[in-house]
Amino acid sequence: MQKKAGVGFYLFLAIFIFIIMFPFLWILLSSVKPVAELFGDEAFNWFTNNPTVENYVSVFVNYPFLNYLWNSTVVATITTVYTVFVAAFAAYAIARLEFPGKTVILGLVLSVSMFPQIATISPIYIFMKNLGLTNSYLGLIIPYTTFALPLSIWLLVTFFRKIPFDLEESAKMDGASMMQTYFRIILPLAVPGIFTTAILVFIAAWNEFLFALTINTAESHKTVPVGIGMFQGQYTIPWGEVTAATVIVTVPLVIMVLVFQRRIVSGLTSGAVKE
Repeated sequence: MQKKAGVGFYLFLAIFIFIIMFPFLWILLSSVKPVAELFGDEAFNWFTNNPTVENYVSVFVNYPFLNYLWNSTVVATITTVYTVFVAAFAAYAIARLEFPGKTVILGLVLSVSMFPQIATISPIYIFMKNLGLTNSYLGLIIPYTTFALPLSIWLLVTFFRKIPFDLEESAKMDGASMMQTYFRIILPLAVPGIFTTAILVFIAAWNEFLFALTINTAESHKTVPVGIGMFQGQYTIPWGEVTAATVIVTVPLVIMVLVFQRRIVSGLTSGAVKE
């Protein structure tokens, strides 16, 4: 008989969720406050008696925010599609095929992902500059490979390893080639893991700041994190507009995760279930 959770569990869960959500709730409530209430004693009030959408309007009127959104969408989408596509082949080879040096390759992938961005930004910038790729989408997509591809490979290797090897043996006995087995048997079974990996890579690329700040300095090619970071007033930082912009770029990610949460959970747990 399944034991029901007690009141203490739900109380702890409510407190935990509140702590996790507190920063976003505070930003959301601050985004609808008049500018005068964002400073002084009134800044500590949760709610305002004069809610306004002025901050949201200002974000689109006073800044090229739609352009920032478009840039981030293009860069994050292309980065996700091509890295997951390449990582799927690499992960399949590492997880399903026998060849010397598999452990070394996985170790190299992990070591690349462990390099701090600040240590690689200088040579990457010089490389992009010499190729004439600064202030372009490709100038960000290529550097994003340094963190997106290792992340994708490590996640997908786990998913591919959990697929029964008997399926490949049966396909080979039926005369299927390696590529036919991959596309018709293995890849469909790995869809939850690929979907989960794609979402995590997209979020990582969407939120990336340092490469975007250094490589794309032109206003026309700035991404959302850099654009928000560059919000400046004449004498102070426009916190109302910053909070409104933060809500605008966060809500789509939250909605995406909520809509696809079952696929995400399925993908994350499929690699943890022992066959």
